Amino acid sequence: MINRVVLVGRMVRDPELRTTTTGKNVVDFTLAVTKKFKPQDGGADADFFRCKAWGGSADYVANYLTKGRLVAVDGRLEQRKYEAAGQNREVLEIVADHVQGLDRASVEGSQAPASEGSPDDTFDPYADE
Repeated sequence: MINRVVLVGRMVRDPELRTTTTGKNVVDFTLAVTKKFKPQDGGADADFFRCKAWGGSADYVANYLTKGRLVAVDGRLEQRKYEAAGQNREVLEIVADHVQGLDRASVEGSQAPASEGSPDDTFDPYADE
């Protein structure tokens, strides 16, 4: 059986990092992925996916990625059921195994690496000398 998801989209909001009671870091974020065809009924032209990353990936997302950044996510679908205020709830989200920033941070002077463990992203081979 295969459960694999690959998405490329923009972060809708800043990621939210938290630590579990067992001391593990986890980050929640949402990606907007543009649809291939614009809906004729005038509906949204993007799908919104809830994503979660753990451990080192969570630290990377929290430290280097912000709202509006172009991001690639490789992971799996996970379904959770829970009860809140007497109502049964169901959540479908992507648990990211790998997260990579695909663009540069918009803030001048920021040094955000392109992905986990990658070399410094400040070199621009096309910049004027």
